[in-house]
Amino acid sequence: MPELPEVETIARGVDARVRGDRIVDVWFGTHREPFKTPAVRQAEGLHERKIVSVHRVGKHIVVELGGENDARSGKKPARTQDSAIVAQWVVHLGMTGRLLVTSPDAPVAKHTHARLRLASGRELRFVDPRRFGRLDFRDLRKGQAFAGPGAEPLAIEPAEFVQLFRGRKLAIKAALLNQTLLAGVGNIYADESLFRAGIRPRRKAGRLTRVELEKLRLALRDVLEHAIRLGGSSVSDYVDAEGVRGFFQLEHCVYQRTGEPCLRCGSTIKRIVVAGRSTHYCAHCQR
Repeated sequence: MPELPEVETIARGVDARVRGDRIVDVWFGTHREPFKTPAVRQAEGLHERKIVSVHRVGKHIVVELGGENDARSGKKPARTQDSAIVAQWVVHLGMTGRLLVTSPDAPVAKHTHARLRLASGRELRFVDPRRFGRLDFRDLRKGQAFAGPGAEPLAIEPAEFVQLFRGRKLAIKAALLNQTLLAGVGNIYADESLFRAGIRPRRKAGRLTRVELEKLRLALRDVLEHAIRLGGSSVSDYVDAEGVRGFFQLEHCVYQRTGEPCLRCGSTIKRIVVAGRSTHYCAHCQR
């Protein structure tokens, strides 16, 4: 599943290519699984919307939408409405989802569930072979904007980070994966951050000292930012908005390196299961 760096990379790529464009036609597939909002309602809401910006919230991509042309009355929006954010299209990539900016004549992948044709001539396509991804439309004049379930790992302050784990009996690896605590952290970056902080994944979150938690907060931020600079980790289906693979998988220190020597001390990388997830660590470097 794409994690924070991969989703951030895609969101930035889509934003750079479609910001300011307008949706002139919408097509959705027939499979119901991807739609949190019914496809017909999404199509009606997206038609003639201006794309104000695209950004990440947790593991979701949020397309901020401005004013629209009223297809039924033929009215055009006022300038103030056109620049204001009045709706959102929220994309969750699931396990294998892709959000791609393409030319309209590019081959259409077999598992394409959405095609948004833009005034510039480009298309924004959502492709998801396993159909675990989700598409949602929000009219902000009728409801609240989308908000992530947990704190933002790249912005959280030291005191707030400590408070997240205070008194918690679950393993720190499980706590990092809990999206209601930290939004966007997944298996890859939990393993890599714990390695860099020198903390074993099975240690109780509530028993870590303030010093250890601050090391973990900084390690998590550094790992995520470095992964974003390298375009994320392509260990399965992930590609960015142009279909290009990331490079951070070349710098993994522990993730999926079971049986290989630790890059720091030479000890063998071990694999265990924590919270139902494969977990990789160095018993010598992590205490």
